[in-house]
Amino acid sequence: MRDYELVTIWNTDLGEDGVGSALERLNGAVTTRGGEVTDTNVWGRRRLAYYIGGHGEGVYCVMQLTMDPDRAAELEGQLRLNENLLRHLMVRKDE
Repeated sequence: MRDYELVTIWNTDLGEDGVGSALERLNGAVTTRGGEVTDTNVWGRRRLAYYIGGHGEGVYCVMQLTMDPDRAAELEGQLRLNENLLRHLMVRKDE
């Protein structure tokens, strides 16, 4: 098991409730893959440095995860398919 940090930028059209439910689904996707979400920090609506798909703002969220490396690659594949997710970045935390 390794520690990861996952930064996501969600579409603002979802609203607060939509982002909350999307984060719950993401949390469920992590736990079904045998991982654990240790911390979730929602930064809220922020202005983007450049437009992504016609969007100038996004809802930022930072999650701390513990997962098996092979399962983390599966999770990233699922994140790429989510249309409400503007960008994501998953990095392994150094020990």
